[in-house]
Amino acid sequence: MRGPRPTRLERLPEQYFAALLARVAAAAARDGEPLVDLGRGNPDVGPPPHVAEALDRAARRPDTHGYAPFAGLPALKEAIAARYADVYGIELDAQTEVAVLPGSKTGLMEFAQTCVEDGETIVLPDPGYPDYRSAVALAAAELAFLPLSPGGVPDWDAAPARAAALYLNYPSNPLAACAPAGVFEDAIAWARRSGAWVMHDFAYGDLVFDRRRPESFLAVDGAREVGFELFSMSKTYGMAGWRIGFALGNAEITARIEDLQNHQFAGVFRPVQEAAIAALAGPQESVEARRATYERRRDRAVAALAGCEPRSEGTFFVWLRLPDGLTCERLLEEHRVALAPGEGFGERGRGFARLSLATPDDALDLGLERLRLALGAG
Repeated sequence: MRGPRPTRLERLPEQYFAALLARVAAAAARDGEPLVDLGRGNPDVGPPPHVAEALDRAARRPDTHGYAPFAGLPALKEAIAARYADVYGIELDAQTEVAVLPGSKTGLMEFAQTCVEDGETIVLPDPGYPDYRSAVALAAAELAFLPLSPGGVPDWDAAPARAAALYLNYPSNPLAACAPAGVFEDAIAWARRSGAWVMHDFAYGDLVFDRRRPESFLAVDGAREVGFELFSMSKTYGMAGWRIGFALGNAEITARIEDLQNHQFAGVFRPVQEAAIAALAGPQESVEARRATYERRRDRAVAALAGCEPRSEGTFFVWLRLPDGLTCERLLEEHRVALAPGEGFGERGRGFARLSLATPDDALDLGLERLRLALGAG
């Protein structure tokens, strides 16, 4: 008889988004008006044409279908380093401070695996991205929380005195809050006291509103001494399904990640890397157009949901407080509109919901109209 499932799989929490998608799909299959899904953050606008054309050209060449360099193309590392210099004013050593990832979500798991021993403590934001908890489980680590206000301000007094790692995320999923003043400096000071490494998840870094400028963790003095940053091609360039991202900053961490990936992966498909170079080094007008699209949608959503304390300084989400008695389950079943329940992002998310702006305008407007009616009835 074969053995049971390994304990590392048993430690994994329910995958929040898989479960949410299943509930939404089941509701959509029932009779009624077409369901509007405003729960999932799946970019609805793909990359600019020149990026897809670069992929096509590279895929048609006979020399691109073997194994790519395990550590990634040097030209790709140079392209992301150049973008960090141009956009964020940060100088990176492309050889030692950049690791190429098969999607930045992979980096969330690899950080825990390369920087945390079994039984050590990982500190996660509450509310925060649910898959951070998967990284804790896979690393057999202990879990602690850093409470966040609805505006994303951490309560550092509630953080443990000793820990191995801290996950931060600004602009925040789900809070849609940009980095509060001094938060990175406070994180560095806490890391020095606690002995923890810091990972800043910068997936939504370029999607900021109201004339804000993107704020990289690495721009703060001392950041590279205690941690690193994840950059995703998914949100800035609409390349979510392409699965390519970067770990940048502390050279020790990037080397550990590359060492782990040498054992787990055989590189990223070379045409995807060449297309990523085209995105990073080519025309950047699509970045601003994408950001402006989400800001326009944000404005409509905030106006429609004014009674629910809607917040959105960045990302493609709106974080809102649900009135007493109105739940995401009721909205799904009675009003045929899906939101992501706030409690799935942590205990401090209870009573809130996350609305996604990554949906076509007509669907968003229909969903907002249904929410207005639901809120009025409530």
